[in-house]
Amino acid sequence: MKGRVLIVAGSDSGGGAGIQADIKTVSALGGYAATAVTALTAQNTQGVFGVHDVPPDFVARQMELVLTDIGADCLKTGMLATVAIIEAVADAIDRFAPDVPLVVDPVMVAKGGAALLAGNAALALVDKLVRRATVITPNIPEAEVLLGRAIPDRAAMDGAARDLLALGAKAVLLKGGHMEGDEVVDVLALADGTVIAFTGARIQSRSTHGTGCTLASAIACGLAQGLDLVQAVTRARAYVRKAIETAPGLGSGHGPLNHLHTVAEFQP
Repeated sequence: MKGRVLIVAGSDSGGGAGIQADIKTVSALGGYAATAVTALTAQNTQGVFGVHDVPPDFVARQMELVLTDIGADCLKTGMLATVAIIEAVADAIDRFAPDVPLVVDPVMVAKGGAALLAGNAALALVDKLVRRATVITPNIPEAEVLLGRAIPDRAAMDGAARDLLALGAKAVLLKGGHMEGDEVVDVLALADGTVIAFTGARIQSRSTHGTGCTLASAIACGLAQGLDLVQAVTRARAYVRKAIETAPGLGSGHGPLNHLHTVAEFQP
């Protein structure tokens, strides 16, 4: 077991996204996952039916106790819900992990459409966390909120990724799964001006719940294990792809991935 990842995110009662997906992902890739839970959700493959935010000071307390004892080689944030939680998380990072790499997945909306970030919290997310991130991993709708403009097609993605860099993160992985077409393109923009396009054939599947959480946690695990960012993204994309291809087909809506495909020899 190599690579300690502290995940700061919400819980998914259905097990397909959020903290549950994060723990499975880091564990399946050989890392150690610790958590600070920011919210409880009542959800399944059909949608989110309730959200209960954790008090901000308790979120920070979880982070403090993990970081001052177990430590972390990388941090990953997911659902943060409110301005107060964002501020508490940023303060805890300042105090206990100022030099630890940070992966920010700017979670705003669940796969089924439920809002997971308060309407006034996007600016706080940029100001408090995006600016210090090693990499941010927005999908197209999230990037459009962060930039305040539409990203209509593949041709607009490179410029959008570069513009997202101006928000302060060291790198941006702009995910293109929401674009139309038989090919999915993700764009990685680096601080030195390099833009790398990762392409793959689209997998026709309804089992895509938690793909964003899973990808960001897989990247965080790679960074925690000493991979460089391009290596971490490459491995994470391959891991997610296989998890979709081998998904168990559970539920009647957006189903979960097979996070444990890397340990298939132990499965019945």
